[in-house]
Amino acid sequence: MQQSAALARISPSATLAMTSRVLDLKRQGVDVIGLGAGEPDFDTPDHIKEAGIRAIRDGRTKYTNVDGTPELKAAICAKFARDNALAYTPDQISVNVGGKHTLFNALVATIGPGDEVVVPAPYWVSYPDVVQFAGATPVFVGAGADQDYKLTPGALDAAIGPRTKWVILNSPSNPTGAAYSADELRALGAVIARHPDVWVFADDMYEHIVYDGFEFATIAQVCPELYERTLTVNGCSKAYAMTGWRIGFAGGASWLVKAMAKLQSQSTSNPCSIAQAAAVAALAGPQDFLAERAAAFQSRRDLVVSMLNQADGITCPRPEGAFYVYPAIDGVIGRTSPKGRLIDSDEAFIGYLLDDARVAAVHGAAFGFSPAMRISYATSESLLREACERIQTATAALR
Repeated sequence: MQQSAALARISPSATLAMTSRVLDLKRQGVDVIGLGAGEPDFDTPDHIKEAGIRAIRDGRTKYTNVDGTPELKAAICAKFARDNALAYTPDQISVNVGGKHTLFNALVATIGPGDEVVVPAPYWVSYPDVVQFAGATPVFVGAGADQDYKLTPGALDAAIGPRTKWVILNSPSNPTGAAYSADELRALGAVIARHPDVWVFADDMYEHIVYDGFEFATIAQVCPELYERTLTVNGCSKAYAMTGWRIGFAGGASWLVKAMAKLQSQSTSNPCSIAQAAAVAALAGPQDFLAERAAAFQSRRDLVVSMLNQADGITCPRPEGAFYVYPAIDGVIGRTSPKGRLIDSDEAFIGYLLDDARVAAVHGAAFGFSPAMRISYATSESLLREACERIQTATAALR
């Protein structure tokens, strides 16, 4: 028995691999600071947890509709109307086992060999792998720090070809935190509108984590001409600190939602009934804590950006959202550690930080753009300060 050709086309998630390594080190008693996981350190709000507990006590532990309960679909429709001025009906809503599952369902249901998907780089690690699993080809478009880590209309136009099926837009971005303004989205939308067979996968997972007065917008909202061929994707994991509950959702064309449900019916079936009940409480309940948590993340961002820019050989842009920074590390490449390790790549630098400084981050090559690294600041300011001091010491020791 051998692994399938589809499985051979993908790699394990680099972010999850680093998280597992950190957990192993901590179990061994190693004093390591993990800045690799994309997970809020805040707890799930109490009213959401209570809704899950109530669902258990009320016996809501049976199968549900494959792609979401009527109650959750209604709450999602209301969320899209409230937050994004987007009108969806329940037959246009897909509920999945997290945003990664939404991505998998949408792409595997619509693409195959010979098709292409435009993926701006840096990218979330799962985008190209799911494209390749489906047998299609990711077309990478560089969007470096000189472009504020954002795709330009000219680069997008050059990347779209006769085989293009999807363009993936992630704002705010994992891994960079870069976010597109409404005007920037309109400019990209004007390019896509000229290609009537191209669809948009709008990954808005970090919608509520934005800073400095930035006003979030999503492409179907500002480009109504693309509404029919946009899948607007979101979830409960990041904003509501519900990573383990595994609820992602999307709004889009009813035929696409039906196709995703068909695939889901033969894979996971319905998302957890208890998690769905909790998600209703999250989306329909109090929202005031979102701004409070975003303010806390902004304070952490400012600390990390300031301290990393004081580290020798590191340049760290200030992102508009999410809870990541994506500093360039050109200045450390080619140098040597005190133990004689040559830092010849961002992966080598990440290994040096983990082994010598006991700080875990993720190398830029995993996100398709080097030399860089992704740091998650979804942890306490005290730990962030200690981690950045360790990084400063580690870079200063390089020769």
